[in-house]
Amino acid sequence: MRLGAVLRVVGALLIVVSTFMLWPLLWSILYRQPDRDAFIGSIVIGYASGYALMLYPQEEVELRSREAFAVVVLGWFFSALLGALPFHFCGYSLTDAFFESMSGFTTTGASIMADIESNPRGLLFWRSLTHWLGGMGIIVLSLAILPFLGAGGMELYKAEVPGPVAEKLTPRIRQTAMLLWGVYAILSAAECLLLWLGGMNLYEALTHTFGTMATGGFSPLNKSIGQYGSAYFDWVITLFMFLAGCNFTLHYRALFQRDFGSYLRDHEFRFFLGVVVFGSLSVAISLLVHHLYSSPLEAIRYSTFQVVSILTTTGYVTADFEGWPDYAQALLLLLMFVGGCAGSTGGGIKGIRILLLAKRAHLELQKLLHPKAVMSTRLGRSVVEERIVNAVMVFFFLYLLVFSLATLAMAALGMDLLSSIASVAATLNNIGPGLGSVGPMDNYAHVPALGKWILSSCMLMGRLELYACLVLLLPSTWEK
Repeated sequence: MRLGAVLRVVGALLIVVSTFMLWPLLWSILYRQPDRDAFIGSIVIGYASGYALMLYPQEEVELRSREAFAVVVLGWFFSALLGALPFHFCGYSLTDAFFESMSGFTTTGASIMADIESNPRGLLFWRSLTHWLGGMGIIVLSLAILPFLGAGGMELYKAEVPGPVAEKLTPRIRQTAMLLWGVYAILSAAECLLLWLGGMNLYEALTHTFGTMATGGFSPLNKSIGQYGSAYFDWVITLFMFLAGCNFTLHYRALFQRDFGSYLRDHEFRFFLGVVVFGSLSVAISLLVHHLYSSPLEAIRYSTFQVVSILTTTGYVTADFEGWPDYAQALLLLLMFVGGCAGSTGGGIKGIRILLLAKRAHLELQKLLHPKAVMSTRLGRSVVEERIVNAVMVFFFLYLLVFSLATLAMAALGMDLLSSIASVAATLNNIGPGLGSVGPMDNYAHVPALGKWILSSCMLMGRLELYACLVLLLPSTWEK
């Protein structure tokens, strides 16, 4: 492990994060908020730490896979630690501040804030901005704007981008990163404009856009999107949550290559769309059968919003689904594990992995009937490489192992069974709201301090999809 190369890149990431803190500082100054000094202090510490790390004795710039994993994990950890400083300087404990910051950067949306609106505007803006930075990825952003990261950039890209395979849009990894962030910015601008035209002020339109496009879910309002009671806002945000849950490569092809048919040709997108339609309609029927809503359109509006929000791991809420029928709650809990598409800003296992596991299960059953037949796992007419299928199966095993151990740990700390399961599911899948004591109308303030650190680890592992974090536990990773 060439530690010097790792620390230099981590230092550059801290400088990038510190620079983005200037934005909430401007809001703080504009509204004359008491958090101005908190941001000034955080920015100074961030720049000083970043430049100090970049002065570390220079080694080879080219990064191998082991350095890339270390950069990604340490970069996200120290970015969250730096991002926690404004919260800490505003009176939150270090544990709570780190939890809130990690929840923001990993686009989880789990919060320890009881009265959100009592916090300064600059701090709430930073809280939402961490979503937007983490949604497309801090490393991908840095690859787009920092030329010296080009060497070894593909290793960094693969270590951070979610999905079984990291897809490049162009031969140059920096250009790919710029295009992805370009698509992200275009969709963000479109949503912000629609929300602003619908009556939101610019501050709320921006913060809700950050939470939507990053599938994060932080809102500057106590009752989230439900506080507006607006069908227009519900449908606009539902649309952009859905788009954020899709593979951004498809958006690139539609926006820049005018290839709109790529959506329907994509197996994962069709699966994702099918889950949304089935989930929304079945939950709406359940709500109508139990007479929770009198109008079918109203039932569809609320069911679709909650289904898309949970499936894409956004976590916005417009209704307390803990009061919904058991079927609806059980389905939403299952959707937490499915997540969005690979290459999206959503968390979860990802639709493509669910599809490949199902295809593999079907293949194994076929082999029992035809033991001498030569068969391969296929998606449509394409044969899926065996190494990819094996990687998906290993990922699923590791996912279940981490989920089980974390759930046991939360239960050992005194949380009830439902809350233990839901809190780990909500953080490992980067969703935010769960069930039980961490339901949509609750928060994580009551979780024991050690539990918050465990759930923060789940957020990081969920955002980086396990491998990057777990590989650092291997002694061979740290060998020269």
